[in-house]
Amino acid sequence: MFNTFILKNYSMAYRVFVRTHKLLLAAILAILTTQSAQAEDTITIVAFGDSLTRGYGLPQDQGFVPQLQAWLHANGAENITVLNAGLSGDTTAGGLARIDWTLTDEVDAVIVALGGNDMLRGIYPTSSQENLDGIVALLTKRGLPVMLVGLPAPTNFGPEFKETFDAMYEVVATKYDALLYPYFFEGFGVAQDANALRQYLQNDATHPNAEGVLLIVAHMGPMVLELISDLGEHL
Repeated sequence: MFNTFILKNYSMAYRVFVRTHKLLLAAILAILTTQSAQAEDTITIVAFGDSLTRGYGLPQDQGFVPQLQAWLHANGAENITVLNAGLSGDTTAGGLARIDWTLTDEVDAVIVALGGNDMLRGIYPTSSQENLDGIVALLTKRGLPVMLVGLPAPTNFGPEFKETFDAMYEVVATKYDALLYPYFFEGFGVAQDANALRQYLQNDATHPNAEGVLLIVAHMGPMVLELISDLGEHL
Protein backbone atom coordinates (compact mmCIF):
# COMPACT_ATOMS: atom_id res chain seq x y z
CA MET A 1 0.00 0.00 0.00
CA PHE A 2 2.79 2.37 0.88
CA ASN A 3 4.49 1.70 -2.47
CA THR A 4 1.19 2.21 -4.26
CA PHE A 5 0.76 5.57 -2.51
CA ILE A 6 4.26 6.62 -3.54
CA LEU A 7 3.75 5.53 -7.12
CA LYS A 8 0.39 7.28 -7.35
CA ASN A 9 1.82 10.55 -6.02
CA TYR A 10 4.93 10.24 -8.17
CA SER A 11 2.75 9.68 -11.21
CA MET A 12 0.63 12.72 -10.35
CA ALA A 13 3.71 14.86 -9.76
CA TYR A 14 5.20 13.69 -13.04
CA ARG A 15 2.00 14.59 -14.92
CA VAL A 16 2.03 18.05 -13.33
CA PHE A 17 5.70 18.44 -14.28
CA VAL A 18 5.03 17.40 -17.88
CA ARG A 19 2.02 19.72 -18.14
CA THR A 20 3.98 22.64 -16.68
CA HIS A 21 6.94 21.90 -18.92
CA LYS A 22 4.69 21.88 -21.98
CA LEU A 23 3.08 25.18 -20.99
CA LEU A 24 6.50 26.75 -20.40
CA LEU A 25 7.78 25.45 -23.73
CA ALA A 26 4.69 26.78 -25.51
CA ALA A 27 5.20 30.19 -23.92
CA ILE A 28 8.85 30.27 -24.99
CA LEU A 29 7.94 29.26 -28.54
CA ALA A 30 5.26 31.95 -28.66
CA ILE A 31 7.78 34.59 -27.59
CA LEU A 32 10.34 33.38 -30.11
CA THR A 33 7.72 33.30 -32.87
CA THR A 34 6.62 36.85 -32.05
CA GLN A 35 10.21 38.07 -32.02
CA SER A 36 10.88 36.32 -35.33
CA ALA A 37 7.78 37.85 -36.89
CA GLN A 38 8.78 41.28 -35.66
CA ALA A 39 12.27 40.79 -37.08
CA GLU A 40 10.80 39.76 -40.43
CA ASP A 41 8.52 42.81 -40.43
CA THR A 42 11.37 45.23 -39.75
CA ILE A 43 12.92 47.01 -42.73
CA THR A 44 16.56 47.91 -42.26
CA ILE A 45 18.08 50.81 -44.18
CA VAL A 46 21.82 51.44 -44.13
CA ALA A 47 22.87 55.09 -44.35
CA PHE A 48 26.27 54.76 -46.00
CA GLY A 49 28.36 57.90 -46.15
CA ASP A 50 30.83 60.24 -44.47
CA SER A 51 30.68 62.75 -41.59
CA LEU A 52 27.38 64.21 -42.85
CA THR A 53 25.81 60.80 -42.45
CA ARG A 54 27.70 60.06 -39.25
CA GLY A 55 26.34 63.12 -37.45
CA TYR A 56 29.66 64.85 -36.86
CA GLY A 57 29.64 67.37 -34.01
CA LEU A 58 26.14 66.50 -32.80
CA PRO A 59 24.75 64.60 -29.80
CA GLN A 60 24.00 60.99 -30.68
CA ASP A 61 20.24 61.52 -30.91
CA GLN A 62 20.45 64.63 -33.11
CA GLY A 63 22.48 63.32 -36.04
CA PHE A 64 21.21 62.49 -39.51
CA VAL A 65 20.47 58.81 -38.86
CA PRO A 66 18.45 59.09 -35.61
CA GLN A 67 16.52 62.10 -36.91
CA LEU A 68 15.75 60.32 -40.19
CA GLN A 69 14.52 57.26 -38.33
CA ALA A 70 12.37 59.46 -36.07
CA TRP A 71 10.89 61.20 -39.13
CA LEU A 72 10.09 57.88 -40.78
CA HIS A 73 8.41 56.57 -37.61
CA ALA A 74 6.37 59.76 -37.34
CA ASN A 75 5.26 59.39 -40.96
CA GLY A 76 3.83 55.90 -40.88
CA ALA A 77 6.96 53.75 -41.22
CA GLU A 78 7.18 52.55 -37.61
CA ASN A 79 9.02 49.33 -38.48
CA ILE A 80 12.00 51.04 -40.08
CA THR A 81 15.46 50.78 -38.59
CA VAL A 82 18.16 53.06 -40.00
CA LEU A 83 21.73 51.91 -39.39
CA ASN A 84 24.54 54.45 -39.24
CA ALA A 85 27.33 53.45 -41.62
CA GLY A 86 28.76 56.93 -41.88
CA LEU A 87 32.52 57.30 -41.49
CA SER A 88 33.95 60.76 -41.00
CA GLY A 89 36.52 61.66 -43.65
CA ASP A 90 35.54 58.78 -45.91
CA THR A 91 35.91 59.08 -49.67
CA THR A 92 34.22 57.19 -52.49
CA ALA A 93 37.32 54.96 -52.65
CA GLY A 94 37.03 54.21 -48.94
CA GLY A 95 33.34 53.50 -49.37
CA LEU A 96 34.02 51.06 -52.19
CA ALA A 97 36.57 49.28 -50.01
CA ARG A 98 34.15 48.78 -47.11
CA ILE A 99 30.74 48.42 -48.72
CA ASP A 100 30.90 44.63 -49.02
CA TRP A 101 31.38 43.93 -45.31
CA THR A 102 28.81 46.58 -44.40
CA LEU A 103 26.06 44.53 -46.04
CA THR A 104 24.86 42.16 -43.35
CA ASP A 105 21.92 39.84 -43.99
CA GLU A 106 19.32 42.13 -42.41
CA VAL A 107 19.97 45.04 -44.80
CA ASP A 108 16.99 45.78 -47.06
CA ALA A 109 17.94 49.10 -48.70
CA VAL A 110 20.87 51.53 -48.81
CA ILE A 111 21.29 55.31 -48.91
CA VAL A 112 24.67 56.22 -50.42
CA ALA A 113 25.91 59.74 -49.59
CA LEU A 114 29.57 60.03 -50.55
CA GLY A 115 31.72 62.40 -52.58
CA GLY A 116 32.16 65.44 -50.36
CA ASN A 117 35.64 64.48 -49.20
CA ASP A 118 36.67 63.62 -52.76
CA MET A 119 35.70 67.15 -53.71
CA LEU A 120 37.57 68.72 -50.78
CA ARG A 121 40.71 66.78 -51.69
CA GLY A 122 40.45 67.74 -55.34
CA ILE A 123 40.15 64.13 -56.50
CA TYR A 124 39.14 64.26 -60.13
CA PRO A 125 35.48 63.31 -60.61
CA THR A 126 36.10 60.50 -63.10
CA SER A 127 37.78 58.53 -60.30
CA SER A 128 34.98 59.33 -57.87
CA GLN A 129 32.40 58.28 -60.42
CA GLU A 130 34.12 54.93 -60.94
CA ASN A 131 34.01 54.31 -57.19
CA LEU A 132 30.35 55.28 -56.89
CA ASP A 133 29.62 53.05 -59.86
CA GLY A 134 31.34 50.16 -58.10
CA ILE A 135 29.36 50.72 -54.91
CA VAL A 136 25.97 50.95 -56.60
CA ALA A 137 26.81 48.04 -58.91
CA LEU A 138 27.44 45.81 -55.90
CA LEU A 139 24.23 46.92 -54.19
CA THR A 140 22.24 46.34 -57.39
CA LYS A 141 23.77 42.90 -57.75
CA ARG A 142 22.58 42.11 -54.23
CA GLY A 143 19.07 43.18 -55.21
CA LEU A 144 19.02 46.10 -52.78
CA PRO A 145 17.10 49.33 -53.52
CA VAL A 146 19.54 52.26 -53.67
CA MET A 147 19.15 55.97 -53.11
CA LEU A 148 22.13 58.07 -54.21
CA VAL A 149 22.59 61.45 -52.53
CA GLY A 150 24.53 64.11 -54.39
CA LEU A 151 26.59 67.05 -53.21
CA PRO A 152 27.30 69.55 -56.00
CA ALA A 153 30.81 70.99 -56.17
CA PRO A 154 31.55 74.70 -55.72
CA THR A 155 33.18 76.68 -58.51
CA ASN A 156 36.56 76.77 -56.73
CA PHE A 157 37.98 73.95 -58.84
CA GLY A 158 36.88 75.42 -62.14
CA PRO A 159 33.84 74.89 -64.38
CA GLU A 160 35.03 71.60 -65.89
CA PHE A 161 35.56 70.01 -62.48
CA LYS A 162 32.17 71.21 -61.26
CA GLU A 163 30.33 70.07 -64.36
CA THR A 164 31.88 66.60 -64.26
CA PHE A 165 31.49 66.22 -60.50
CA ASP A 166 27.86 67.35 -60.42
CA ALA A 167 26.93 65.07 -63.33
CA MET A 168 28.45 61.88 -61.90
CA TYR A 169 25.60 61.24 -59.47
CA GLU A 170 22.97 61.34 -62.18
CA VAL A 171 25.09 59.20 -64.50
CA VAL A 172 25.44 56.45 -61.88
CA ALA A 173 21.83 56.67 -60.70
CA THR A 174 20.52 56.45 -64.26
CA LYS A 175 22.78 53.53 -65.14
CA TYR A 176 21.49 51.42 -62.25
CA ASP A 177 17.95 52.81 -62.05
CA ALA A 178 18.62 54.11 -58.54
CA LEU A 179 16.80 56.97 -56.87
CA LEU A 180 18.69 60.26 -56.99
CA TYR A 181 18.46 62.94 -54.33
CA PRO A 182 20.54 65.65 -56.00
CA TYR A 183 21.69 67.73 -53.05
CA PHE A 184 22.19 66.64 -49.43
CA PHE A 185 21.40 70.17 -48.16
CA GLU A 186 18.38 70.67 -50.40
CA GLY A 187 16.11 70.87 -47.39
CA PHE A 188 17.61 74.21 -46.42
CA GLY A 189 15.92 75.80 -49.41
CA VAL A 190 18.49 78.63 -49.41
CA ALA A 191 21.37 77.05 -51.29
CA GLN A 192 22.36 80.31 -52.99
CA ASP A 193 22.31 82.43 -49.82
CA ALA A 194 25.45 81.85 -47.75
CA ASN A 195 24.25 84.01 -44.85
CA ALA A 196 20.94 82.18 -44.63
CA LEU A 197 22.76 78.84 -44.75
CA ARG A 198 24.86 79.63 -41.69
CA GLN A 199 21.95 79.43 -39.29
CA TYR A 200 21.64 75.74 -40.10
CA LEU A 201 25.36 74.94 -39.90
CA GLN A 202 27.80 74.33 -37.10
CA ASN A 203 30.68 76.73 -36.47
CA ASP A 204 32.79 74.94 -39.09
CA ALA A 205 30.33 76.17 -41.75
CA THR A 206 30.36 72.66 -43.23
CA HIS A 207 28.28 70.31 -41.09
CA PRO A 208 24.61 70.85 -40.26
CA ASN A 209 23.50 71.61 -36.73
CA ALA A 210 20.52 69.83 -35.20
CA GLU A 211 18.04 72.29 -36.71
CA GLY A 212 19.68 71.87 -40.09
CA VAL A 213 19.47 68.07 -39.87
CA LEU A 214 15.78 68.38 -39.05
CA LEU A 215 15.22 70.32 -42.28
CA ILE A 216 17.34 67.85 -44.27
CA VAL A 217 15.44 64.75 -43.14
CA ALA A 218 12.03 66.41 -43.53
CA HIS A 219 12.84 67.17 -47.17
CA MET A 220 14.61 63.88 -47.88
CA GLY A 221 12.16 61.66 -45.98
CA PRO A 222 9.54 61.27 -48.73
CA MET A 223 12.15 59.90 -51.12
CA VAL A 224 13.34 57.46 -48.45
CA LEU A 225 9.75 56.23 -48.20
CA GLU A 226 9.79 55.83 -51.97
CA LEU A 227 13.03 53.85 -51.64
CA ILE A 228 11.30 51.23 -49.51
CA SER A 229 7.91 51.40 -51.24
CA ASP A 230 8.34 47.97 -52.84
CA LEU A 231 8.97 46.56 -49.37
CA GLY A 232 5.77 48.17 -48.10
CA GLU A 233 4.02 44.91 -47.24
CA HIS A 234 6.32 44.71 -44.21
CA LEU A 235 5.31 48.10 -42.82
